[in-house]
Amino acid sequence: MPTAEGAAVFRLMLEVLQTFHRLRAVGAEEGAVTAGGGGSWGLMRSLAEGGPQTVPALARSRPVSRQHIQKLADELTAEGLVRFVDNPAHKRSKLVELTPAGRARYKAVTARIGELADALGEGLDAKELAAAADTVARLRAKLSKA
Repeated sequence: MPTAEGAAVFRLMLEVLQTFHRLRAVGAEEGAVTAGGGGSWGLMRSLAEGGPQTVPALARSRPVSRQHIQKLADELTAEGLVRFVDNPAHKRSKLVELTPAGRARYKAVTARIGELADALGEGLDAKELAAAADTVARLRAKLSKA
């Protein structure tokens, strides 16, 4: 029998998963998810905020497999949103960087996500939302240590 805290965490996990799947469907409509199901907006966000990075570095930061990031980067390259450039620190491991078209797409999708966040936030308490985000962040940190 789970503790009260364990039962509450379990319910939270289910709600987060169900919300994630609904957001993913909306993300596909808004251009944040590729046709292959990859999180293109998340990869572009990593590049916009962190600058050019290697595929292994991007994979470690998520954490997902290097192969997953490679496939996603290849999809975005085919769309002209990212490109591979020489890495002065490593001859064989290229850097992935946003193209001008990628920066424009990232800004446009981010704006649409912001509009969605505003709409979803209507009628909800900002302090409660911040507390929920803090709780999910603490759970994620615990998982990272596990």
